Amino acid sequence: MFDKLSGLASMMKQAKELQSKMGSFQDSLKEVVVTGEAGGGMVKVTANGQQTVLTCEIEPAVMESGDREMLEDLVVSAVNQALDNARQAAAEKMAEMTGGMNIPGLQDAMANMGLGPQGTS
Repeated sequence: MFDKLSGLASMMKQAKELQSKMGSFQDSLKEVVVTGEAGGGMVKVTANGQQTVLTCEIEPAVMESGDREMLEDLVVSAVNQALDNARQAAAEKMAEMTGGMNIPGLQDAMANMGLGPQGTS
């Protein structure tokens, strides 16, 4: 019986440690910068770990081509790649923060927050 209480106390301690780190974790994601590219780098999108798009750079040659549909496709592709990279970076940062703690339901919670790899992209 005391073994079960000891395990519960340990789990509660881990949860408390994680909770104290979560506030700074969300703030630190603002500092994580990732990029996504499409068309061989003709369109580049920069995002942060909070999945906020920061910049979108388009090579002048793409604009001059006059092919609006191609440009739209390139922008969508670059944005999706940048956001996928942001989710991956956030998941890696979360793994660093938890330091290998085995917290039941953590992966599901991260997925619900949009962190970590997505099932379909």
